[in-house]
Amino acid sequence: MPHLLPEHGPQRTIAASNFVYTVGSGLYLTAGVLYFTQAVHLPASQVGLGLGIAGVLSLAVGIGVGHLADRRGARGVYAATLVVQALATAGFMLADSFWPFVIAVCAATGAKGAGLAARSPIIRHHGGDRPQEFRAYLRAVTNIGISIGAVLAGWVVQVGTHSAYQLMVVGNALAFAASALIVLRLRPVAPEKAAGGPRWIALRDRPYLALTVLDGVMAIQFKVLTVAVPLWLIAATEAPHWLISGTMLLNTVLVVTCQMRASRSIDTPAAGALAYRRSGFAFLLACVLISLTQDIPGWAAATLLLAGVAVHTIGELWHAAAGFEVSFALAPERATGQYLGVFGLGAGLAEAAGPALIIFLCITWGRPGWYVMGALFALTGLAAPLAVRWAGRHRPTEYPEREDKEAQPKATA
Repeated sequence: MPHLLPEHGPQRTIAASNFVYTVGSGLYLTAGVLYFTQAVHLPASQVGLGLGIAGVLSLAVGIGVGHLADRRGARGVYAATLVVQALATAGFMLADSFWPFVIAVCAATGAKGAGLAARSPIIRHHGGDRPQEFRAYLRAVTNIGISIGAVLAGWVVQVGTHSAYQLMVVGNALAFAASALIVLRLRPVAPEKAAGGPRWIALRDRPYLALTVLDGVMAIQFKVLTVAVPLWLIAATEAPHWLISGTMLLNTVLVVTCQMRASRSIDTPAAGALAYRRSGFAFLLACVLISLTQDIPGWAAATLLLAGVAVHTIGELWHAAAGFEVSFALAPERATGQYLGVFGLGAGLAEAAGPALIIFLCITWGRPGWYVMGALFALTGLAAPLAVRWAGRHRPTEYPEREDKEAQPKATA
């Protein structure tokens, strides 16, 4: 199991900020929807609609904020996104009807997406020779933090009072604010000088956009464990319901203990391409195993389900490592924030469209839908090496530096 924090230096500060942030995220991911339905008493249909609106509106935010982080300095921009997320989360306390809820959740979701893009230049600057490996380390820390947040949220759900839910919201907002304060301990990351040529080069980079789409399709796999497996277990199997928590625990333990190890050997775009291919076939095998849990005894269903989740998690480790590698390696250093903002669009689309697709195929259609879902992952994995090679042949031209008023600090009076 990785150390929770590096021994010293900027990486320790980044990891500490990430840990505090993800404890707050774990609170919201576990019980955020329940806060609005149980404490605020909004209809579930309105909550779903509001979250969908927020997801769509937040898709493009990361590109613009990532570009701003490249030009203005990533530390300040990233800290600002955390402050906005803290304030928006605190605003949940005032969201007592549909439109205030939509405004608050749009601000929080947009700030979250923007923060992921703004953090990328920081990771590249302080991540050493292998920022992709440091990103994998942060993913392990993320799973620890979310697990702790989920345990705390479990207490809130068990108590179930309005005060308990409000305490959860306050704790969530404080975690984001504390994360921002920790980030400000870093030395500022100097903004990159603008280069000549097109300003929005990431949006003109067709190979990178193709990779973004493929990674987005593959990212639907994250919804298999959080959406498909719980619904399938309850509706179609004889496995005990407590196994829902067991599958998430198994996934978390494997990610925390194995993500860095899985990422060490994926150190070139070519290795990332092969990892995409392996992950696609792992997801296909996992979908087949999970589908076979229907109409068999409970103990057999539980065994197959845990095996399927383990295989799926192995694919998840490869997929995450592949995404870390190709997204950084194929992005020009001058435009890291902008490129990683574009790459985040794929995950955003998966977040918005994935649950509906998963439910239609795996739950409504049933066993054949699991096979279709697995085949989609496998085909995406086969296509990824072609896109990686295309992107490698058409790396963006490094234009000469140019003076850009946007990149210069404003004179003080």
